Amino acid sequence: MSRARTYLDWAATAPLQPAAAAAMAEGAQRLASGDWANPSSVHAPGRAARHALNTAREQIAAFFRVQPDAIIFTSGGTEALALALQGATSTQILSGATEHPAVLEAARHATTIPVDRNGQAILPEIPAGALVALQHANNETGAVQDLAGVAETVHAAGARLVSDCVQSAGKLPLPPADFIAISSHKLGGPAGVGCLIVRCKDDFRPIQKGGGQEQGWRGGTENLLGVLGFAAALTAWDKDFPTRAATLQARLESAATAHGAQINAAGGPRLPNISNIYLPRVAASTQLMAIDMAGISVSQGSACSSGTLKASPTLAAMGLTEAATQSLRLSTGWLTTEADIDRFLAAWLPIATRANAA
Repeated sequence: MSRARTYLDWAATAPLQPAAAAAMAEGAQRLASGDWANPSSVHAPGRAARHALNTAREQIAAFFRVQPDAIIFTSGGTEALALALQGATSTQILSGATEHPAVLEAARHATTIPVDRNGQAILPEIPAGALVALQHANNETGAVQDLAGVAETVHAAGARLVSDCVQSAGKLPLPPADFIAISSHKLGGPAGVGCLIVRCKDDFRPIQKGGGQEQGWRGGTENLLGVLGFAAALTAWDKDFPTRAATLQARLESAATAHGAQINAAGGPRLPNISNIYLPRVAASTQLMAIDMAGISVSQGSACSSGTLKASPTLAAMGLTEAATQSLRLSTGWLTTEADIDRFLAAWLPIATRANAA
């Protein structure tokens, strides 16, 4: 990622960690030389590749404090969520109103769980045998759900919990959910690889069948290079980053609110690296264009909407109708500095000043 631009869109994707790039390059060389082959092959190069895959699985499991056999490698968070929602036997699916499109598409007929103005789920009565899908942290606002409390309620009802932890992984401990989706590229690994963590595989079936890979839970040759990069990114993870991010977030939001902006979901717990800033009377597209021309990368919301600029369904579901078209998402990462925040403010504050004077 070129540092000529100021990059404040880490919730969309993080720059590739150097350790991840190095691990993938080494793996590519081993594959090119014939030292490694298909991890499912029984000959020596295949067994060597299988050993590398299993070692990476163990590293990822250790990072997330789960057993290695709980991890099913996927192509990313979207596939992991589809596997959980479509592979788990359930009598009914309930999903949060502010879930990622990956959940909404995988469970189109789900009963919607409403949220309040801070993005916090308002749990209805949970039917026995149901599957409840709630994000740990929202990808647009950073709103964090109390999934420990939710899990207690869900499990007491004889139901199971699916959690999209794509944004929270590495920043918060994993919640006590039955199914957890994680994506490598939010953590400095490559795109195109992730995993579903399954704590109990009873009443669970594969949805992508094939050659029996991943102990039969997900068919298709594993993305060995992607998995190696994923594991290396976690090994190099900066555990102090969330603390620094909180300081940057306070700097950003203090200046923004002093100039008439509002912080969406500010009344509840949030991730320290995502700020959703509502500037009344100024379209998000107008703000975004000016910020982009100043050499700063931010977003209006989720990056999973085919590059479109439209009203945020997340903010609309929170009852923030006007904010849905007048808000920007800023997200920071381990390379973000105070200078990056100040550069954004230098470009954005004049916009706010003109709006206040109008």
